[in-house]
Amino acid sequence: MQDFMGRLRTALTGSPDTPLVLLGNFEVEDEWARGEPGLPRVAFTGGGAVVHRMDEFTLLLAGKGDHVVLKAAPDPEHLGYLEELGLDLPRVHTVSGGDPRQTVTRDALADPALQEALRALGPGARIVPHGTSVLEEELSALTGLPLGAPPAAVCKAVNSKIYSRAAADAAGLRQAPGWTCGNLAELDAALDRARALLRSGRRAVVKDAFGVSGKGISVLDDERRLDTLQRMIARRAERSGDDRVVLVVEEWVDKAADLNYQFTVGRDGSVHFDFVKEAITEGGVHKGHRFPARLTALQHDAVRHAAEALAERLAADGYFGVVGVDAMTDPKGGVYPVVEINARHNMSTYQSRLQEAFIGPGRHALARHYPVRLRTPLGFGRLRGLLGDLLFTGSGGGLLVNNFATVNAAAGGDGTSYEGRLHGLLIGDSPRSLDSTDEAITARLAALREEDGHDG
Repeated sequence: MQDFMGRLRTALTGSPDTPLVLLGNFEVEDEWARGEPGLPRVAFTGGGAVVHRMDEFTLLLAGKGDHVVLKAAPDPEHLGYLEELGLDLPRVHTVSGGDPRQTVTRDALADPALQEALRALGPGARIVPHGTSVLEEELSALTGLPLGAPPAAVCKAVNSKIYSRAAADAAGLRQAPGWTCGNLAELDAALDRARALLRSGRRAVVKDAFGVSGKGISVLDDERRLDTLQRMIARRAERSGDDRVVLVVEEWVDKAADLNYQFTVGRDGSVHFDFVKEAITEGGVHKGHRFPARLTALQHDAVRHAAEALAERLAADGYFGVVGVDAMTDPKGGVYPVVEINARHNMSTYQSRLQEAFIGPGRHALARHYPVRLRTPLGFGRLRGLLGDLLFTGSGGGLLVNNFATVNAAAGGDGTSYEGRLHGLLIGDSPRSLDSTDEAITARLAALREEDGHDG
C-alpha cells in the first residue's frame, strides 16, 4: 500500500516520484480574502511572525529528493534530532532578508537569487504550497516550475464557507441551519431569520466566508448586537457603493466534539480517505488534535460517506489535492459532517509521515503547542536538556518536536520578553499517558520561564 507522500505526489502530479518544492504559506486565506467584503473588522494580518514560521512544518511533509523554501535556516540541532528519528529530510532553501510580517511566498518573490536557485531545479519539480493564491502562481511563473496544485481561483472558490454550504446541500449532508449571503438584501433576509432564532432563546453566528483560526466570526447573543452589526455593514456598503457581501449566517448548534478529517482527491477524480482526528479548539482557534478519534462505527461511517460525496463535487469543480474538513458531533451522538471545507494543507497534513512512522496500532497521539515565554533565544540543545526523558526518541513515549522555528520567531534581540510556540506531537500507549506527559512538559516549560528571568 502506497504511503501518504506517494499518494499525495500521485494525486498532485500523476507520479509518485515527482520532486516537490514545498512552501509553508500559512494563512493563505489572507490573500483569498483581499477585496472580499466580509465582516467589518481590521484587515487580516497573517497572524504575525510566529504563524509565518510555521513554514518549517514542511520539513516533515517533504522527503529525500524534495526541497523546501523557508524564511530562515532551521536550528542545526533540531535537524540532527529529526535525522536521529530516522526521517529523510529535504534540501532546504532559505530566503535572504525575509520580513517576519509576511509569508515565505512574499519573501521568495522579493529574492531573485532564490528564484534562480529554484529555476535551476528544472521543470520536472513541482511547487506545492500550503494553499494556492495568485502569489504562488506568480512565483511559479518567475521560476518556471509548474504548480502541483489547482489554479488559485479554484482553490479560493472551494475554500469559501459559501461553497461549503452549497456542496453540503447538494450532497444532502446534515449541517446547521443557515443561509449564504452574496449581497445586502440576502444578508438582511438572513439576519431576519437570525432575529427569530434569538427571540426563541437560541443563538446565531455570522461567519466571514474566508475567515480562519477563529477570525471573522461574530456570535449573536442578542438583538442589539445583531442590529449593530447590520448597521456597520450597511454603512460600509453605502460608503463604497458596493452592496456585495461574502457571509454565512447560521444557527449556533450544540456540539460534543470538534472533528477534522482529511481526504485526497487525485487529478483523475479518485479519492482516498486519509484519517479523522478529534480537533482541540479554544474560542474557535485550533489548538491541536487527538487521535485516533473517539468515534462510534456509525459516526465514522458518516464522516467517510461525507468525504466521498464532497470529493465527487470537488473533482467536478476542478479541485485536486488535500482537502481538510471541519466537522462536529452533537450531544446526542449525531454528526455534522461539514462545518467548513479547507482547500489547502491542514495541520494534520504535516503529521502524516510521523503518524505512519511512529503511531501504529495500540498507540495514541496528541498534537498540540505550548506557549514559551522568553527574553533570550532558546536553542534546541537547551530545550532537549530541559525535556530530558520527556523528549520522544523513536520508541516509547514523549514529545516529538515537529516545529522549532516558532519558538524564537518573535524574538526582538533587545532583551524584551516575547512569546513563542513549541509545536509537538505527544506519543504514548494510552490517552492517560499523553495527559501525564503533557502536564510534565507544561511544568518544565514553566521552570524554563523562571530560569529565563521572565516575570509574567
